[in-house]
Amino acid sequence: MNILYNIGTRAYFLGIKLASAFGHRKAKQMEEGRKDWAPKLQAKVNELNAQDPSRRFIWFHAASLGEFEQGRPLIEALREKYPQYRILQTFFSPSGYEVRKNYKGADVVCYLPYDKPSECRRFLDITQPALVFFVKYEFWGNILEELDCRQIPTYLISGIFREHQAFFKSYGNVLRPVLSHFRHIFVQDEESKRLLATIGYDKNVTICGDTRFDRVIAIQQQAKQYTWAEEFSRGQFTLVAGSSWPKDEDILLEHFNNHPEMKLIIAPHEIHEEHIQGIIAKLKRPFMRYTQLDESKVQSVDCLIIDAIGFLSSIYRYGNVAYIGGGFGVGIHNTLEAAVYGMPVIFGPNHTAFREALGLLDAKGGFTISNAAEYAAIMHTFMTDASMLAEAGRRAGEYVQAESGATETIFKAVFG
Repeated sequence: MNILYNIGTRAYFLGIKLASAFGHRKAKQMEEGRKDWAPKLQAKVNELNAQDPSRRFIWFHAASLGEFEQGRPLIEALREKYPQYRILQTFFSPSGYEVRKNYKGADVVCYLPYDKPSECRRFLDITQPALVFFVKYEFWGNILEELDCRQIPTYLISGIFREHQAFFKSYGNVLRPVLSHFRHIFVQDEESKRLLATIGYDKNVTICGDTRFDRVIAIQQQAKQYTWAEEFSRGQFTLVAGSSWPKDEDILLEHFNNHPEMKLIIAPHEIHEEHIQGIIAKLKRPFMRYTQLDESKVQSVDCLIIDAIGFLSSIYRYGNVAYIGGGFGVGIHNTLEAAVYGMPVIFGPNHTAFREALGLLDAKGGFTISNAAEYAAIMHTFMTDASMLAEAGRRAGEYVQAESGATETIFKAVFG
């Protein structure tokens, strides 16, 4: 890899080390997670090889949790069709590793070492993957170059490219060579393919969509049933608010307090006690926390606060409308987990970087709001016009189904 790239990445890794030393939580997790990575990884591989030395790894790499979920449908398809392979899952960020370090679908889950030539060689000497998938937008030049030198087939899946990325700037020639190391690039949309063509990558690029659509369909099919949620929502208009933040809650709860004809299930993005107490302080109607659930009394309250993780993707099915949080701050969270149930989805203004949100808007199954008045207006429509509610839900569900199939496309292209 070129000198400028290595200078830049070394400076970045040094920055992480310094931030860790000054107590930055995420940086500290990254440093501690990579401490003595090589002997630890070698011990895991030796243990697996002692059981069966003939099985090789297929390696998936994701920056964080969202990218992991995009790769997961392919991992599970491989597990089913090619059980003779082992799965190696790496992460760059602790927000992915810490959540999925015990993922049962992989034989080994670990951090990707920092992208230094010597560490890349050592990592591949230990793991010796037969095949590699990078998910969405991880472009570490040294590891990709080493994979290419070893003639290990490497693919980019669910790739998405935008004009603001360095590849398409005047100085992009520093990074563009990394793209040549992929045997094939599977992109989400036409715009990504067009941009790649402008810098000479017009071959071995296929539009196949986003594997997250396949993932949410699989989640829906495996969704758990919760009798308490069914009892709570039975016979009444119910809003499910997922991954909410305080700015979302200011709008949602004011409206909810003034509309006794509806019920609310709210699953905040952060479930620490301070945030939960903030929600409770804004409520003026009877509520119950999941952690204090009394199923015999669940119908007597108007709001359920889900102060635990792992429920949201299954709970959406008990609502008539979903509100997805984050749109007044960090950016909206997963809209597809709700839309797959055939329900309209509402979200805030910070959504333009999310292809699936734009798709839901175009399909008229998604609705964006910028303030409390706009939220009240769309909720009034849904609560008073059953045909509008049903049509919007149908369009949302059909959009998800129409965009599915990326996993099968990738699978056929790679494995035949």
